[in-house]
Order: sequence, then structure tokens, then C-alpha cells
Amino acid sequence: MAEWEEVQSLVVTWTGFPGILKQIVRHAVEECEVIIACEDQDEVIQYLQNAEHGGPLDELGNITFVNAAFNSIWARDYFAESIYANEVDSLLLLDWIYNRPRPDDDLLSDAIGDERGIVVYSTTQAPYDLVHTGGNFMCDGAGTAFSSELVLDENGASGSFNQTVRDEAGIDSIMEQFMGVDHYIKMTTLPYDGIHHIDMHMKLLDEETLLVGQFPEGQSDGPQMEENIAAILGQETSCFGTPYRVVRIPMPPSASGNFAPDASYRTYANNVFINRKVLVPLYRTEYDTTALRILRAELPGYDVVGIDCDSEQNIISQSGAIHCITKTIGVADPLLIRHQPLADTDQTMEPYVVNAYLRHRSGIASATLFWTTDTSNGFASAPMVDLGDGHWSAAIPPQVAGSDVHYYVQGMSNSGKVQVRPIVAPQGWWRFRVFDITSGSAEMAPPIIAEVFPNPTSSVLVTTMSGVGDARVRLTLEDALGRTVLRLHDGVLPQDRRVMVDIGTLPAGPYLLVAGTNRARSSARVIKR
Repeated sequence: MAEWEEVQSLVVTWTGFPGILKQIVRHAVEECEVIIACEDQDEVIQYLQNAEHGGPLDELGNITFVNAAFNSIWARDYFAESIYANEVDSLLLLDWIYNRPRPDDDLLSDAIGDERGIVVYSTTQAPYDLVHTGGNFMCDGAGTAFSSELVLDENGASGSFNQTVRDEAGIDSIMEQFMGVDHYIKMTTLPYDGIHHIDMHMKLLDEETLLVGQFPEGQSDGPQMEENIAAILGQETSCFGTPYRVVRIPMPPSASGNFAPDASYRTYANNVFINRKVLVPLYRTEYDTTALRILRAELPGYDVVGIDCDSEQNIISQSGAIHCITKTIGVADPLLIRHQPLADTDQTMEPYVVNAYLRHRSGIASATLFWTTDTSNGFASAPMVDLGDGHWSAAIPPQVAGSDVHYYVQGMSNSGKVQVRPIVAPQGWWRFRVFDITSGSAEMAPPIIAEVFPNPTSSVLVTTMSGVGDARVRLTLEDALGRTVLRLHDGVLPQDRRVMVDIGTLPAGPYLLVAGTNRARSSARVIKR
């Protein structure tokens, strides 16, 4: 399942950083059950009820204590992944071989699975053995997953914990058989991230959006990160067949201004979804405010909560933060809703068709589209039509130029369960804008391709745009016959307005770089490969 889907429980192990754990528990119990694995329940309760770290937690009714052995706090890495049979049927847990010599950690999934009555599958014995860690795994719930190439190293000839030596095809086969992952993207490991877990610099916010840490140009792991993202944008597409949208979030330096390898690896990407909340690690106010602003803008309606990880209890010095010490368990009765948000448009005459995929094990009884141009006045509704095979459709009436349209989808199962997507609706929603391309205003001028380098190039092409504001930008390469041969970008540009793509697989020759938005005409620049 994807990390933004509905969860019933959050798992933590009580050791090492009680102040941070207490803050996580305080916020998480408002959204779901919190399972605390611990050695002494009374000691944990006493700490939760004392005045330190935000005052006492008087209500402990949403906490379950499990007296089980463990070795470390890093539940993200060693606790099992939530998976579903037939996409929405039985909830199961999948336990990999942990890549550390911590045998009790490796057994905790079974202990909690037994306590919660959830069947635990495992890839811990040949011929199905697989070494993996949750911090090095991101999934969209639709068959696409991301990891660093650490997963190749740990299951290959140089692995320390694997029973079977596997090549990439062998790893992919296990992931598809056990998790339904049929599109497994692996990125080059970063030189200064010692654990090589992608949750230290990257996060899937939805099926199309990658939150990516950003270092100052040329510093630390920035160059390799940019190469990795360029490869993804140039070679991979989302489950909707579209290029990924990248949101940049600055990586904060140490108090002395240093980055890895000369300082701890501070990151805001190491955050966790807990239903309608997002818990984010914080470091210093001058950087935290920017990170929180970016996350809140990208996740409207979510309660984005910061937790200090760098002062009194400096967990980040141990190469981990909030995501690393938490693990969610999905609900037993999921109502899955998947939708590709509508893009900004200049269409003012035709309705805007909204398609969504809905599934529940009892079947879907009805689906409803809610929309508005003014959230303070509430939402209009329209019944969605069942197109078959889980696909439902409805339309928003055409709107005048200048409108901001907000909308969400609600589904109801035959058993009576109701779910919305985004999960925070109606406080949060998807949004698109209706632009007027006939007004002749400066906003409607063609986007400017400010910089293209190197040109000619044999591999990576870097394009910098200007004059686009917050519009969705389409960047494509066309050949001499006017055919689109590569989509470089389709979405809002990162803050630096820069797009990097590896075009090294294209045949040598001239190409036309075309930039356009839904609010303006397009512009173009000739490049040579």
C-alpha cells in the first residue's frame, strides 16, 4: 500500500529517544491506534504522563503496549510492510530479512502480527529470501516502487545476510510475487548517505509527485541526486503514464553551515503520513519555516506537525528521524480511491471530466464528485457513473476564465464504508485553474527558455525556465518530423525552475525543445544531441 493510504496503527519501539517518541505518540493517537513495543509498560506510561516534552498524555486509550524483545528504535527498517491480497481484500504483513545483525528486531513483525491477528508472510527463507529495509522503499500502491541500488548490493554476491545470490531480475521477481510491484525503479546510491536509504532524501507525496531534498548547487550529494532525478524524469513514468512532478525541499546544514560528509544528514523528506496528519522532523527555525511552508502548500488540508530532531534529542546524528522510527499498518477494510488530478486548462466551454478508480472487497455502491470554486461556500455534488472494472466518471461544469476549481471524490462500498480522496477532504482537495489565453496579459506570454546547457550534449540536458509562475509546464523534445520523442517535464516546476534529463539514449541529431503551459502559447529552442 502507499504511505498516504488509510492506516489503523502506528508502530514504534520505545528505546533511546523517549522525548521524540512521546511527541510522535501525542499526535498519532489522534489519528489511529499506536502500538508501542516495550520492555516495561509501566515505565512508558509514567513517562507519557509526566510533564516533560509537552506535558502529560492523560488519554492512553488509543495505545496498545506489546511486551516483546527488540534491539533498536528503527522500526521503519525492520517492521513488516502492509500488503493486500487482490488489491483490497485481506490485509497481510510482509517481513523481509533485516540488513543488520539484530535478531530480535527481525522477529518483532511476528510478535505484533500475532498480537493483532494479522497473517505475516516473509521473505526470510530460500528460495524466497530477500534482504531489504523499509527506509529504502517507497511505493505508490499501484505497482510502482522506488529504492536505491543498495537492494541490489545486499542481495548480490557481496551481500552479508542473503541466503540466495540474486541478480536484478531475481529481486524484481520476488517483489512482484509478494508485493505486486511490477515497476521497480532503483537509483544510484549517494556517496555521502552512509545508509543509502531513499527516505533520507526522497518521498512520494502521491502517485505523480516526488518530494526531493535539495543541496546548494554542487555540494554534498546534490550532483548525484540530480542525476538520479534526471534519469527518472527522462526514463520513467508514473502509474498514470505521465512524467513525475518534482517538488524540491532544501536540505538544512548543520549549525556551522556544513553538509554531509562534514555534518549529519539533515532532511525533511523523512516525514510520515498518519491519515490526516504528517509528522515532519525539524532542525532550526530559519530552515524549518521554509520546509513547513512547502509541505503545507503541497498537502492542503493535512495537519503538518513538526518535531525537533536536532537539539535536546539529536536523533538525526544517528542517520534517521521521524520516518525511520515509525511504521504504519494499513486498515483491514480499505476503500481504495485512485485519481490523476486534472491539470490547469484554458477550456471554458466544455465540462471537465473527472475519472477515478475505486475498489472495495464488498464492491462499490456509489461514487460522488464534489466540486466548488469557493471553498467557503461549500461543495456542489455530482453522481459518478460506473464505467466498469472499478472505473467511475463524472464532470465538473465549464467555468469562466480566472476560476480556481477545487474538488474531491467520495466512494461508498456495498458494506456501507465511506472514504474520500484526498483523505483530508473537504478540508483538503485537488485544484486546477481555468486560464484566459485570449486576454493578452503579460501572464499569457509564452514561457521563456532562459538557459539550455550543454548544447550540444551527449547525455544530460539542463533547461532553466522563466516567465511561468506557478503554471504547469510541459517540456518535450520533437524530432525533425515534429514527432514528440521524449517528455521532459509535465507539471509545476521546482523552485529553481530547472529541469535535468538524460537524453543519451536518443539518436544523434537536431531536436526541438518545446516549452508550453495551459495558459500560454509555446516557445522552442533547437538543441543538438
